[in-house]
Amino acid sequence: MSLQAFVPTPEFDEYSEAFKDFFKMTRRDDGVILIEAHTLGGPIQLSVQNHRALGQMLKIVGSDPKNEIMILTGSGEEFMMDSDPEGFALEEEDMEYWAYEYAFKDGRINVSSLINDLEIPTIGIFNGPGFHSEIVLMCDITIAADDATVFDLHYDIGSVPADGIHNCFQELLGVKRAAYALLTGEAITAEKALEWGMVNEIMPRDQLIDRAYTIADHIMTQPRTTRRLTAQIVRRPWKQRIVNDLDLGFGTQMFGHVSKKKAIHTRQGISSVVDYVRQGRKNNFD
Repeated sequence: MSLQAFVPTPEFDEYSEAFKDFFKMTRRDDGVILIEAHTLGGPIQLSVQNHRALGQMLKIVGSDPKNEIMILTGSGEEFMMDSDPEGFALEEEDMEYWAYEYAFKDGRINVSSLINDLEIPTIGIFNGPGFHSEIVLMCDITIAADDATVFDLHYDIGSVPADGIHNCFQELLGVKRAAYALLTGEAITAEKALEWGMVNEIMPRDQLIDRAYTIADHIMTQPRTTRRLTAQIVRRPWKQRIVNDLDLGFGTQMFGHVSKKKAIHTRQGISSVVDYVRQGRKNNFD
């Protein structure tokens, strides 16, 4: 017998309860875990709290060997189109501390954890229009609601678009399309996202989760080791992309924030620049 015992791995009942205010978690007997991000049961309203919780959740889900495939989605008819009214009070109270602790550090963990801390295949569901779509677009497979809209709001709210969304758009869209999308806030329809290779399938919202389970069932037909090793192969381009670009991008974004000395993640600041998406327009200026 070994002189030391294994440190216990996380238990689903414990962490699903711990994260219930941020994620609804359901796990089948075969280890396929469905994670539905929410704010008060509805679409995600961005805050420093749920920003941090994402990386914490991904690390714990990745460290539980009973999880075999992760399906990650939002809740309701939108993915993320708003911010918590008080969700960025820390940004206004102490810009320098917020910029490192809650933005630079937590944000890098979120993106790198999705790519590096999960040994299992991932399926992202983009359930409706929203920003910060990289969290589902950078999953191994992504399906989207047929009325979803992909867009980035950072430039329009006065922020450098370099907190992971730049990695996502440049990898999936190429240099020219990514530059246009990041500088103009281009609202990319689900059909266009499919055509450009940002998502793999589109369908009515009420069919998305069932379709994700169908795909998961197929992935589960192969042995555990095969599944996990294949995930690392298909994810390798993302690993290279974030090693090369993520930290520099985040640092550049935070330098811009600190230089301005002005909080920009207010609810009013965000809501004032996303109305064009709800109106079905391509951008804010045409």
